[in-house]
Amino acid sequence: MARYAAGRDYHNWMGKRLKRLARKLSDGGIAARTRTIVDAGPILERSHAAEAGLGFPSKAANLLHPSHGPWFFLGEVLLDADLEPTTQVPIGSCGTCTACIDACPTQALLEPGVVDSNRCISYHTIENRGPIPHELRPEVSNWAFGCDVCSEVCPWGARAADTSSRWGTHTAIERLNLVDWLSTRSQEFPTQFQGSPLRRARRAGLARNAALGLARSPSEEGRSALLVALNSDPSPVVRESAFWALSRTFSEDSGVNHALDRARAREADPWTATLMDLSRSGTFRNRREG
Repeated sequence: MARYAAGRDYHNWMGKRLKRLARKLSDGGIAARTRTIVDAGPILERSHAAEAGLGFPSKAANLLHPSHGPWFFLGEVLLDADLEPTTQVPIGSCGTCTACIDACPTQALLEPGVVDSNRCISYHTIENRGPIPHELRPEVSNWAFGCDVCSEVCPWGARAADTSSRWGTHTAIERLNLVDWLSTRSQEFPTQFQGSPLRRARRAGLARNAALGLARSPSEEGRSALLVALNSDPSPVVRESAFWALSRTFSEDSGVNHALDRARAREADPWTATLMDLSRSGTFRNRREG
């Protein structure tokens, strides 16, 4: 998973500190009213951060800092006061490097600074609430939540210190595995993932990601969990993902094949049934999924 997601939710951690800063600004008479934002406001924060001298735009469409590379968060405090801007000089550039574009597993970086979200692993494993396109699944299944490939191959990111340990490791990651994620029931999810960025994907999204991941690392435990999800998960997205994983990994198992046939026969959701047919036929490209 993306390294930022292993521990505490940075929205909460950073939000509390921004609010503390805002109170100090108000108490000091700098501003009467303030508003703090951490990824939840309509503001072009990367552009503003670049103008403020906090970094420079990268070809992967993120912000790079000379010391921290891409491994930092952005947040804002809005003030009802006019401040005199200071002139900033460029603090770096990507030069001729195209490492991020070349390494993107799904070719989501179309050109410098342009990301096709329909091919981006981070988008599909976090924000996408539906089925992940079949054509992308072999690469997406490497990641349970987010993707760090473009940051890891970036020279600025590769030589930056890894400070992710300061966020700790959430118990949902420390104690649970993909089988547990797939098997988590809706009523258990809020408690098990409380305080974790993984909640962003919601229960069905995380179970879907886990199902795809289990196809990459087959095991008897994974097979059993996938069969349970196939037969009883309330989400059609999870059922279809389990169907795909079983079709891809256990196709020579006669018991699995019978289970797949029965699951397809009783599937009431038309679109899910269509995707199941694609999984069995080996046809992994279709226009509607994109």
